[in-house]
Amino acid sequence: MTAGVVPALTARVRAAVHPAADRCGCGTDTTVLADRPDGTVVRHADTVAKAHAPGTDTDELAARMAVAAHPALNGVLLPPLGESAVDLHGRLVTFWPYGTPVDPDTPEAAPWEDAATLLARLHRTPEAVLPPGLPPMRGPAKAARAVARLRAAGPHPAAAPVLRAWSVLPAWARGEASMPHRPTLCHGDLHLGQLVRAPAGEWLLIDIDDLGWGEPAWDLARPAAWFACGLLPPDEWTRFLVAYQKADGPAVPADADPWPALDIPARALSVQTAALAIAKAAEAGRPLDEVEQAVIDACDRMAAHPPELSPGPSK
Repeated sequence: MTAGVVPALTARVRAAVHPAADRCGCGTDTTVLADRPDGTVVRHADTVAKAHAPGTDTDELAARMAVAAHPALNGVLLPPLGESAVDLHGRLVTFWPYGTPVDPDTPEAAPWEDAATLLARLHRTPEAVLPPGLPPMRGPAKAARAVARLRAAGPHPAAAPVLRAWSVLPAWARGEASMPHRPTLCHGDLHLGQLVRAPAGEWLLIDIDDLGWGEPAWDLARPAAWFACGLLPPDEWTRFLVAYQKADGPAVPADADPWPALDIPARALSVQTAALAIAKAAEAGRPLDEVEQAVIDACDRMAAHPPELSPGPSK
């Protein structure tokens, strides 16, 4: 699907770095940072080019770029290089400054407090900053796509508890009904891979593909789900949660139990993670690993204890 994208994207990012030169003379190699159906990313020197997923809506991407470029988000979101996307063989391409990602080999140095503080600042973005046409954040839609991929992968012995856990979630969490409109700016796919350290040394959030208005608790759902599944140590979860509360994040109360707000999004993210794990294992013809099985086991427990359903997120 992406076979022809990398060479074309490589040429485009080199031209962006050296607009007045016939050829690259900086001696810097071009590095492929990601090459997946939902996005191809290459780096040349200090510039990154991203070819967004086929079918990406031009207007929605433009609205998301406008948010990332807005002065109110300075120090929160990595700003784009340029105001609009360009077309590359039917794919929309955007350009960004390079930032150093979180080192996956040093989990003890994971910037949980920085991630939480940035998230709280994102969630406190004034409604006036949100441009017309900004869509809902895509968290529930991504969870629904993961479940659809699981079903398309065919029968699997581990699928039943995951589908049961999915079936007891409310319609808004399954992407089958609109969220009540909350003028809260959300990332939509928050994890430590969405942070980079800028040249000035500060951490910033990246990846605007799922950015939009919505339920802010969804952005805390992945670490909450990992904690609930036993995959995130309690001290790291506490560091993240307390930092978010200290930064006046609106998703959870500052001085009360956060789980009533986090329960349903965390369940949905657990299902999403388990569904993708099973689908990928089935497609690769391999057994599930210990971490994947832990998330599936959590879905089995969730299915046995359905959430207390409400019409939608609290307003």
